[in-house]
Amino acid sequence: MSTITTPFGFSSTAAEVAKGIDLTGRRAVVTGASSGLGAETARVLAGTGASVTLAVRDMAAGERVAKDITASTGNRDVQVAHLDLADPQSVTAFTTAWEGPLHVLVNNAGVMASPEQYTEQGWEWQFATNHLGHFALATGLHDALSADGNARIVAVSSTGHQQSPIVWDDVNFAFRPYDPWLAYGQSKTANVLFAVEATRRWAGDNITANALMPGATYTNLQRHTGGRGSGRVPAELIKTVEQGAAISVLLATSPLLEGIGGRYFVDCNETDTVDRRTGTLHGVARYAVDADNARRLWDLSESLLTQAI
Repeated sequence: MSTITTPFGFSSTAAEVAKGIDLTGRRAVVTGASSGLGAETARVLAGTGASVTLAVRDMAAGERVAKDITASTGNRDVQVAHLDLADPQSVTAFTTAWEGPLHVLVNNAGVMASPEQYTEQGWEWQFATNHLGHFALATGLHDALSADGNARIVAVSSTGHQQSPIVWDDVNFAFRPYDPWLAYGQSKTANVLFAVEATRRWAGDNITANALMPGATYTNLQRHTGGRGSGRVPAELIKTVEQGAAISVLLATSPLLEGIGGRYFVDCNETDTVDRRTGTLHGVARYAVDADNARRLWDLSESLLTQAI
């Protein structure tokens, strides 16, 4: 299995990656598209001619972004729909209301290093939002993705996945002290494992899924970590929102990714598999692309969601 490389890299922007791409007649959903990377991803996808749905919690913010996207791209086929990933009923309402095929699903929304919090079902908040909500969304939209005949799922993960594998015996921090970064890491590992198993499980439906690290960008994601003043990443490694969204757009649109799934990308190229934390933004932990782990997480996720209904 050869490593995927592209002409793009650290400094590439979403607009540069999408240049020449025509998705007229195709449909895309971007979660968390009311600001930051999601908004830029949605804007560039709309620029390709796609019909784009912004799946957001804050409808007013979503409407503002949709209006701006239409003004900047000329694409009037931009919708806003409510979606709260931490609420299974909200996810079900979204998927039930969807009609017709879906070409691209960008699982972009997320929370990072948030204070200890649990859903009504007892799920740790970051695992519930970053993984379980997106898992329920993708499985709920499976028929729509399958109907497209060549659909793609983009899972926005993070180098933070190197902080923690899935802790199978205590996913929800019931028996260990809560650590916001370990919880974040576990949820981001789950994003990668989802891409691995979705690609395997849905190969017959011509659905592929890939995961990515967008790079260090300053968005609302950092509201719990001190934002620009946190100093966690050297200034030279900080990307603009336009650069950070490039890799999501690449995985969603590029002919170079045709039929490719279950991979993890950094700076618009597939990265190496590693057995120890790298201390950099590169590398995907072996446990995050392990096929057995991916199947186990899928089964666990189905079980948790079934219990919630």
